[in-house]
Amino acid sequence: MRNTGVAAVLGALSLSVAACGGTADSPSGGSAGGGTFTFAISSDPGVLDPAMGVLSVTNTVLSLAYDTLARIGPDGKIIPGLAEKWDVKPDSVTFTLRKDVTCSDGSKLTPTDVAANVNHIADPASKSPIYGVLVPTGMKAEADDAAGTVTLSTPKPFSFILQSTPLVFIVCGKGVEDRSVLARGTSGSGPYTLTEAVPSDHYTFQIRKDYTWGPGGATTKEPGLPAKVVLKVVPNEQTAANLLISGDLNGAVVYGPDRARLEASPGMGKTVQAAGNGQFFYHQGDDRPAKDPAVRKALTQAINLKELAGIASTGTGRPATGLVLEPRPCQGDTVTGHVPAFDAAAAGAALDAAGWKAGADGIRAKDGRKLELRLLYATTRGPGVLAAAEYLAAAWKKAGVDVKLNGVIDTKLSESLNATQDWDVVWLPIGVTLPTQLVGFLSGPAAPKGANFSHLANARYEKLVAEAQLKPAEEGCALWLESESALFENADLVPVVETTVLTAAKNAKFDMMAGLFIPTSIRMTEAG
Repeated sequence: MRNTGVAAVLGALSLSVAACGGTADSPSGGSAGGGTFTFAISSDPGVLDPAMGVLSVTNTVLSLAYDTLARIGPDGKIIPGLAEKWDVKPDSVTFTLRKDVTCSDGSKLTPTDVAANVNHIADPASKSPIYGVLVPTGMKAEADDAAGTVTLSTPKPFSFILQSTPLVFIVCGKGVEDRSVLARGTSGSGPYTLTEAVPSDHYTFQIRKDYTWGPGGATTKEPGLPAKVVLKVVPNEQTAANLLISGDLNGAVVYGPDRARLEASPGMGKTVQAAGNGQFFYHQGDDRPAKDPAVRKALTQAINLKELAGIASTGTGRPATGLVLEPRPCQGDTVTGHVPAFDAAAAGAALDAAGWKAGADGIRAKDGRKLELRLLYATTRGPGVLAAAEYLAAAWKKAGVDVKLNGVIDTKLSESLNATQDWDVVWLPIGVTLPTQLVGFLSGPAAPKGANFSHLANARYEKLVAEAQLKPAEEGCALWLESESALFENADLVPVVETTVLTAAKNAKFDMMAGLFIPTSIRMTEAG
């Protein structure tokens, strides 16, 4: 199987973004032609408006129906998408659009459509969670329909201004004028159109026979391309594995112990890919114990991160060396030597010094308030994440902390992070391809007004990022790397492990990048 060379944007919250890249293909037979490709998704994607698509599962669904201005090629380089060429400057990029692209309702894609997408996301009234993440803060779009161009510009020079575009889905046709149709429908230029949405059960897509502008000139007339794609909501990985083995599913991404039996199953296509980082964040709101950096560092010292890494990844992970997935635009290890080391005794002493004293029940308190942490995590990331949450709770209990576990599905996780804020620590995978995609999550307006869900205010990180963003991509790399280390040294978030996932296929083959389908790569194959 071929490694497509890139993985991820926003992984769980997706902080886009857990992403898996690569090709999953079946070793059996040749092209079977037509038919239905059925793929398991771990939870319901929620609202399908691309401007609100922060969950990785949502973006997986959207990738069947939408295109982007540019794409990421197999070698990680930027290649044409809806745009056939572009002109890049430090503070702008001008795209010349293809002339043959139509929307699913038959209307022609125009530069005005593209500009409307970017400006809608950047409009504060839209409250788009991808603003400041996939669309840089302050970006504006101007269309020239006569010339067939659209220009995206930023108030100041912006690193990776071109590289930020391959993950922004472009709405066209009726969806531009009435975005309410996007809640449970699609309005894009992609090769498939959503025809049925049954929340928490399945989403059915029908092929567009007139699609001719796929990557490398791919069309929907390719032999073996399925006429329908069904995304079936299967929250339980054991169930998904059973359905794969029986042939009732053609594809799934598996995190946990069921990987072993899938890898051993005859006729199963499989590939293992990076899936973002496993780490936890501390809520630093004014009323939270982790507002105090001494408390955050003590809580981090109380954890044996090496043991936690093995537990969280069920032994299939790799040491975390940074927040951006390979192939990184900035190479380097930002983790080693920058995370508070495991020392349970020092952790206890630090909590004592911060005024949190153990009571008769062993739970620490300060000024009559108990040291309590609500630990939030997603239940759709395999049993390793549940075990990791239980490990954290046990370790912190030994340190005198009362921990309450709260496991939720992805859509509830997003609500808790961005709206209710009912958490103190969250286990949250990250899968991004550019350091700029993290800035909106790690600085700026705090939730619910902004994407900064954990209320971070790391002055050193913000200073380094501000300097890095003004420099061309590679010139700013030293600053980008240092900015990540600043977060770890301050225990704003704690990197634990680079997770991997198994992408498995039965009677089909397909490519994924950044957790997104390359729809024209899907092929039905004859059963072996």
